[in-house]
This record gives sequence, C-alpha cells and structure tokens, in this order.
Amino acid sequence: MDFPAYLATMPMHAITEIHGEPGLLERFRLEIRAFDAAARERLSEALDLAAELHRDDRRVREPYLNHLLRVAIRMMHHYQVRDVDVIVAGLLHDAVEDHPAELAGPDAAGDPTEAALAALAARFGPRVARLVGAVTNPAYDPERDKHVQYREHVAASLDREPWARVIKMSDFTDNGVGVIHTVGPKVARSAAKYRPLVPVFRDLIARPDTPLSAPVKRHIFAQLDLAEERFSAILDRPN
Repeated sequence: MDFPAYLATMPMHAITEIHGEPGLLERFRLEIRAFDAAARERLSEALDLAAELHRDDRRVREPYLNHLLRVAIRMMHHYQVRDVDVIVAGLLHDAVEDHPAELAGPDAAGDPTEAALAALAARFGPRVARLVGAVTNPAYDPERDKHVQYREHVAASLDREPWARVIKMSDFTDNGVGVIHTVGPKVARSAAKYRPLVPVFRDLIARPDTPLSAPVKRHIFAQLDLAEERFSAILDRPN
C-alpha cells in the first residue's frame, strides 16, 4: 500500500480514519527508524506479541491494535520518549489485563496476573513487567463503584511509577481526548469514566519527577484542556 509522504506528520486519528491499521503500522515503522538496530528489533518483537494477543479484539469500529499503536507512537512522537522499555510497555500495556492466560502459557500455575507478568519479565525484562503491572487494573470490589476504584488505582499506582504516568497519559489521551472518534453509548460512558481523571493527571504530569520536558508537559496540559472541553460538551448538554 502506498502512503503519502506526510504520513509522519499526520494526526494519528486521521491516519486511522484514512489508512487504518496498515497506516498506523507504517507510521510506527517511521518512528522507530530513530532507534538503533537492537532497539528496533525489540520494539518489533513487542509489536508482534501485542498483535498476536489482541488479534481478535475490537474497539467499536477498529482493531484493538490501532489503540496500542497510537499509544506507542504518541509517546515517541509527541512525548519524545526514547526509552525502549517504556515504549515496549506501552505496546503491551493491556496484555496482562486482557490476555493473562495466553501470555502466561498453558503450563503456568497460580495467579494468572502474576504468571503473565512473570512471562513478560522473562521475555522483555523486569522493568517492562513492572511498568505494565502499574497500569494493569486490579480486581475490583463489586460492592463499590468501579469508576471510583479505577481512579483510586490510577492515583496510587502512578504515584510510585513516574514512567508509568507517561504510558497511562498516552492511553488516557487516546481514550479521553479521542472520545469523539467513538460512537454509540460508549461516548457518554467513557466521558463519565475519564472526566474525573483530568485533575489527577494534571497533578501527576506537573510533578518534578515526571520524566518529560517542559514543552512536552505544556503539550499534555493542552490535551487535558481539550479533554475537559469534550467531556463538558458530552455530559453538560442542556435538557
């Protein structure tokens, strides 16, 4: 498939709408050209694993892999991340939560989440596993509001892992700022889920130990402003 020369500067949701998964895969390849051969091999291995694990998963109108690609590309292009562990963890950030048994393998014993994280550690190193673990949702108490528990988990888990904040911020941007690219009842559900997280992310990103440059932080704050505008348009419509 032929892609335009300006693919490297196109907004990711525009690539998604016009070129689909092949376009995002090509954009990912363009982004990783900045890395050395060993890093490119590792990133490609993580992408292959993510594609295999999520091969049958969908996000409303698109393959789930599109979301994972956008999370990784956003970190490389907009957040200027060059830490390969972080990008690998971004590609695999939903692997343990969504496919623990498949990731751990048929001979794994004990808790599926722990087994899946151990499998990730064996393949990509303990730091990748730790970062993925930090953005993996725990089992929630069915007696409590799951959105409240989600926000508590995000705040507590990311407090301890500065680089996990970067992964989760890219994930939030795709889900929250990108809410206008989805359809149906999920629009309002997503807005209600993610809106209370905006001040949480403002605080986390503003912290001195969040490993992003000042211009990148300003970019993220602008994205959080945009998210608030979109959530308000969805949830605060007059009766």
